[in-house]
Amino acid sequence: MKIRNILSGRTLRGFMESEKSGGLTLIVCTFVSILLANSSIGEGYRSFWETHAGSHTIAEWINDGLMAIFFLLVGLELIQEIYEGELSNAKRAMLPLSGALGGMLIPAAIYMSLNFGTDTQAGFGIPMATDIAFALGILSLLGNRVPVSLKVFLTALAVIDDLGAIIVIAIFYTTSLAWVYLLVALGIFVLLLLLNKKFNVTNMIPYIIGGVIMWYCMLHSGVHATIAGVLLAITIPFKKGDQHCLSNRMQHALHYPVAFLILPVFALANTAMLIEGNWDQSITEPFAMGIILGLIVGKPIGITLFSFLSVKTGLCALPRGVKWKELLGVGMLGGIGFTMSIFITLLAFKGNVHYINESKLMILLASLTSGIIGYTWLNFVLKKSKE
Repeated sequence: MKIRNILSGRTLRGFMESEKSGGLTLIVCTFVSILLANSSIGEGYRSFWETHAGSHTIAEWINDGLMAIFFLLVGLELIQEIYEGELSNAKRAMLPLSGALGGMLIPAAIYMSLNFGTDTQAGFGIPMATDIAFALGILSLLGNRVPVSLKVFLTALAVIDDLGAIIVIAIFYTTSLAWVYLLVALGIFVLLLLLNKKFNVTNMIPYIIGGVIMWYCMLHSGVHATIAGVLLAITIPFKKGDQHCLSNRMQHALHYPVAFLILPVFALANTAMLIEGNWDQSITEPFAMGIILGLIVGKPIGITLFSFLSVKTGLCALPRGVKWKELLGVGMLGGIGFTMSIFITLLAFKGNVHYINESKLMILLASLTSGIIGYTWLNFVLKKSKE
């Protein structure tokens, strides 16, 4: 019997399998990139990503351009989640919403407690993020011992977490605004909404053209260009229960290119860093401790505590078949930051190579630790499936 998937019209099992493969691909690309960056060809490899192609470097085109497609997919998944998934019911939505909120606020508070008033306080958003591909990939390694409702909870939590990261980027990492470009971008957004809601245009071409122009204007507006991807997703026609609507078709078309091309290329470009012999000395620095403690400690505490409070106050109920010790394990997996954490690092410490490289390394260490701890804990608490 197929389980209705809350994302992109596929079965939940299919989504989990693709995320598992995508997560493994990210791991391989990350290790390959680090090895190449620290090998005999390391200087040339690192320089390649900093090569200018027009007004931007190759790495910047990836981060500002290709990642806008990733954000488009996140937006499309969020829209479907709101209409058909866990977020379509207010009471069901409260549990992942509460968990995601705690998983963002507690890590940010831990980071700020160590960095407030310093030149690294802008990095508070780094430990707030959860990497959905890695987290779901590790959860899928546990097989059918994992309750379906636990998988759904993690998926919904990660999608809300992505939305939170998008809001944080838009509000806190926008330095100056070019109002003409911003108003033109917003005007195109409204026009695309009218094409959808008023004129019922379901052809993909106008939305793609409008999206490209909106992205260009966002790129020059001061608001990060990837936000255009989310705005475009909001305008794409979606019809509840129709797996062939434009939104669902775009999700289906984008999921594999994003999982197996865009995110791996992002990983290659942004982990091409030189690891110096004294890298371990940075662990005691406030920004490094903020990232490590925020992800490894703050995430599970925040997700579990806020979920517990929302259940005890009657806002929601714990899903059938899920125990608190299992939800704690999911909170541990929430400490896998990677993609979004690295992305926010580039915005928070823009231009400071030391902070960027050391933060990336701390993110990798914290994510690896969170993944191992989460997998080990869940492997222990989950009952082995019966034959």
